[in-house]
Amino acid sequence: MPIREAFSKLWPEAYAFDVLDTSLATDLANSGSLDDAMMARFQTLAEYALASEGKGGRTQGILFTCSAFGQAIEAVKARHPVPILRPNEAAFETALGVASRIGLVVTFEPSLSALKQELSVMAAARGKAIEIQAVLAEGALAALKRGDGDRHDQLVADRAAKLGDVEVIVLGQFSLARARQAVERATGRHVITTPESAALAMKGKIDV
Repeated sequence: MPIREAFSKLWPEAYAFDVLDTSLATDLANSGSLDDAMMARFQTLAEYALASEGKGGRTQGILFTCSAFGQAIEAVKARHPVPILRPNEAAFETALGVASRIGLVVTFEPSLSALKQELSVMAAARGKAIEIQAVLAEGALAALKRGDGDRHDQLVADRAAKLGDVEVIVLGQFSLARARQAVERATGRHVITTPESAALAMKGKIDV
């Protein structure tokens, strides 16, 4: 699991546990939009996580790991005082800190417009003008679900290589982190992954 690998590498002292609703992405893909029932499920996930007692005490922060649900995550943030991160929040902050021409690669189509908008809003809040090239690596997610990781990475790298003049590339889903080296080889660009960015950001918010 990419986020587990990131925490193990960058913050091994953290006690991390998972709360899952594996049907959310499928439901969003089928419905085409985020509805009230999905919003409520995110609140339920957060409340369950915050009620949990693990090694070291109660939950001190929540990181969501599906990139297509920014609106639902913002609603959760508004209700709880602990650090809560959207999946791409930290990666986008990193990208905005180093570049104005940003490439964004996704493999889950509902994430494409949502993440482009999220990045645009974050840039506007900084007063920074940016250019975004957001692309879908078609077929890559299906390959990964079949267990063909090499095919996934190659499709992602091939699509990233067709991006125009970008300074940095953000791999917009946690599952894409495995393709980082393939994308770097194909593009020669600095590549930012969401799991590592998120783990470092959460560490900075909690481990003080």
